[in-house]
Amino acid sequence: MSHRPLPGRRSVLRGSLAASAALSLPTALGAAPAFARSGRPTAGWGVQAGDVTCDSGLVWVRSDRPARMIVETSATESFRNARRWHGPLLGSGTDFTGTTRLRGLPSGEQIHYRVLLADPDDPRRTGEPVTGTFRTASAKRRDGVRFVWSGDLAGQGWGINPEFGGYTIYNAMAALDPDFFLCSGDNIYADGPITGTVALPDGRTWRNITTEEKAKVAETLAEFRGNFRYNLLDENLRAFNARVPSIVQWDDHEVTNNWYPGEILTDARYTEKRVDVLAARARQAFSEYFPISTLRRPDGRVYRVQHHGPLLDVFVLDMRTHRNANSPGDQPTDPQGILGREQLEWLKRELSRSRAVWKVIASDMPIGLVVPDGTNIEAVAQGDPGKPLGRELQIAELLRFVKHRRITGTVWLTADVHHTSAQHYLPSKAAFTDFEPFWEFVSGPLNAGAFPANALDGTFGPDRVFVKAPTTANVSPAGGFQFFGEVDIDGHSGELTVRLREQDGTVLFTQTLQPGLVGQ
Repeated sequence: MSHRPLPGRRSVLRGSLAASAALSLPTALGAAPAFARSGRPTAGWGVQAGDVTCDSGLVWVRSDRPARMIVETSATESFRNARRWHGPLLGSGTDFTGTTRLRGLPSGEQIHYRVLLADPDDPRRTGEPVTGTFRTASAKRRDGVRFVWSGDLAGQGWGINPEFGGYTIYNAMAALDPDFFLCSGDNIYADGPITGTVALPDGRTWRNITTEEKAKVAETLAEFRGNFRYNLLDENLRAFNARVPSIVQWDDHEVTNNWYPGEILTDARYTEKRVDVLAARARQAFSEYFPISTLRRPDGRVYRVQHHGPLLDVFVLDMRTHRNANSPGDQPTDPQGILGREQLEWLKRELSRSRAVWKVIASDMPIGLVVPDGTNIEAVAQGDPGKPLGRELQIAELLRFVKHRRITGTVWLTADVHHTSAQHYLPSKAAFTDFEPFWEFVSGPLNAGAFPANALDGTFGPDRVFVKAPTTANVSPAGGFQFFGEVDIDGHSGELTVRLREQDGTVLFTQTLQPGLVGQ
């Protein structure tokens, strides 16, 4: 294995991250950061990095008051010969959050950074720096790549439970020393209020940390912002953010369950029934609370490709913003589909341009698993194992394109369905056969209810070679069935190994794929 040994990075981080982890919970819980200087800006919500490339990255912070964001970077945690970056002025217009882009970074190196928050009226008055670190993508193939993925955080009323240790799954992911974390959607459950206690089937009581914004469904911008802040109350997540950069996409629960553009809600919990209004507010909060490169462009789109050196490109899809209305999915033509025509053409174009050994398609919804929305279809598969219909038509077009353009190394990763599984799609078992075999791996949830495995649709011939899921719905995190996945690309052989893991890191399933093949 050519990847850097696991202990190396962790030992480097002990000193710098101890300071970040030592911060008390933010003021929403009645405590100020332990190192706060009286009357100076503080960053009790931690720091995070995102969309890291070979020579750049984004750094995020939130202040407790108006402040100027300043970032310093160094090759060592001593911060000798630090390089300084002047970031934005943080104010109420962005909920006191801000992101600074770091450019011209060395490839394949550990970057130590610290964020200073300065008084806008007196730059000499700064709060205690908050530190973090990330590793830039290596331009050298031999260094390999390792990352983890999952999704679905604090859903179905299961929030931060201190008696359970909080979001402990992030500690298991961090222990693998990943280059980044791919969050496959449902970063929050804006439609899922969290109460103080929940009765468990065995007679025990699940006890949540609660906040005002999580007491009802999110409708206002302030309530959406509060949903994102809620998860940052967890010390495990804040420590993880300080050491592992992210690639983030969204799905439905950042807005409301199973939403689509133009929808008018009938849910009595909502006074604002227009989903487009809710989605605009959710998107603003989403862009404020995650460091995402494309959300800072004029088009503000979620979908993008993240280049991670010669071994890996990650194609981040948005199956929510550009979809058509949910329906039975049996229409013989469907030009808009689940991606929208513009995104589909972008994906085909970028896949054909990619020279990376592996092309991970980060899909916020599964392809061959039937995900219902009442009598309609929420995802792609609609339960009819015959020829492609509805949204399946776009996927068929994409799979045909990959085959005929001889695009090698495509792998699909997703979450959404709250169990873990591996599907091998085979033309020999499919109704639609004009594609090469490919793999789809499912993981999650991170801290949400677990659900039984979804039914398969035979249109693209999925063979479910592994699955772990409960037999009853909405099993709490205390009942297990919390999952994440790991992808490890060897720098010498180019082999890609997927491991599906449980909450404590236990490996459940392993599959190794060979490089340079159109299908396998």
